[in-house]
Amino acid sequence: MNKVVIAGGGAAGMAAAIGAAQAGCQVVVYEKNEKLGKKIYITGKGRCNVTNSCDTEDLFSHMVSNGKFLYSAIYGFSNFDVMGLMGECGCPLKIERGNRVFPVSDKSSDVIAALERRMKRLGVSVRYNEAVKEVVCQDGRCLGVVLEKGRKMIEAGAVIVATGGLSYPATGSTGDGYRFAEAAGHTVTELSPALVPFTCAEEDVKKLQGLSLKNVEVTVYDGKKVVWKEFGEMLFTHFGVSGPVILSASSFAAKIIKKRPLDLVIDLKPALTPEQLDARILRDFDEAKNKRFKNSLNRLFPAKLVPVMVARSGIDPEKKVNEVTAKERERLVEAAKSFHVTLTGLRGDNEAIITQGGVDVKEINPATMESKKAQGLYFAGEVLDLDGVTGGFNLQIAWSTGMLAGRSAGTHVRDRQIRMISE
Repeated sequence: MNKVVIAGGGAAGMAAAIGAAQAGCQVVVYEKNEKLGKKIYITGKGRCNVTNSCDTEDLFSHMVSNGKFLYSAIYGFSNFDVMGLMGECGCPLKIERGNRVFPVSDKSSDVIAALERRMKRLGVSVRYNEAVKEVVCQDGRCLGVVLEKGRKMIEAGAVIVATGGLSYPATGSTGDGYRFAEAAGHTVTELSPALVPFTCAEEDVKKLQGLSLKNVEVTVYDGKKVVWKEFGEMLFTHFGVSGPVILSASSFAAKIIKKRPLDLVIDLKPALTPEQLDARILRDFDEAKNKRFKNSLNRLFPAKLVPVMVARSGIDPEKKVNEVTAKERERLVEAAKSFHVTLTGLRGDNEAIITQGGVDVKEINPATMESKKAQGLYFAGEVLDLDGVTGGFNLQIAWSTGMLAGRSAGTHVRDRQIRMISE
């Protein structure tokens, strides 16, 4: 049986299809949607952050869960290999701030089209609107799959589960792979939405809806313990906070925040020491001697933030700036350097970029992505308990694990064929 069946045609599934086809196997991808890569279309705000161009070794420091497990996968198909593949397939790339890699066109559809072209050239068969209902395993061996629309088992020399997690369920990520894994005897670790916005308690924060802040430093505390600290961009929403540095923080806070609230401290002016900020405020006050305090901060903060900072400073908004005391200025500096937000929870899977948790990697061979429970069964991508921060790292996990699973499945099937012929 020279056939590799892949459940799921997302990033990991497409990489697996290319890897298995290059190994000389007949490859069939069953995709429940009407097109491949539906989740890729919306990544990077529709631009698709393909990978990150940092040194390959640095990829591991950006992984949140089980980074060491990825050594074989990433060194077997690195970020530079991904970039090379995209170039070969006619999708030129560019590198932006933070080593983020995007298609030159800024169109995620070009990434998908490039991979589709390669798959077609390799003879991969894609069955659209076909969902896998069951992965059939017996006596420690994977035999094939049963489709939602069919009753008979489709035999396969190997099956690769690349069905994604629970995030963005509208794209087809409805947790099917977890069910397949458990049926095969695998453990699925605790699942949480990750790279997802936070909800917060403070009403004044919600009044800042739509305000984006650049070059701020955020620190998330669990009591006195630092959970996450990062410099970058964030966004206030009608329910709390979001933006790149906040989304990355959610991956480290996901399990803790289920038990208790966390404290987010935002340094609005990280480039200035408290003394330098006080001197800056004094200069602004000096130029606005006869203004009321509430009208004196427009050069220091965005207009939407001013009334909130006035309230948080505790200074009488009607007070003339030349009457503001040193002690009051100290409170304003404190409010700017330590803007506190109480994080109460995470938004749901429909807003999460990825799912944290998944098939326990202790039960997967890291050198092949093959199940230790069933020979010929492979897992790739978000269905596994692997995740990273924002910046292209999660797609890199998908490309690397998918390619390794495809190559390994192809080798498994080919070797089995050789044994059968020789016998």
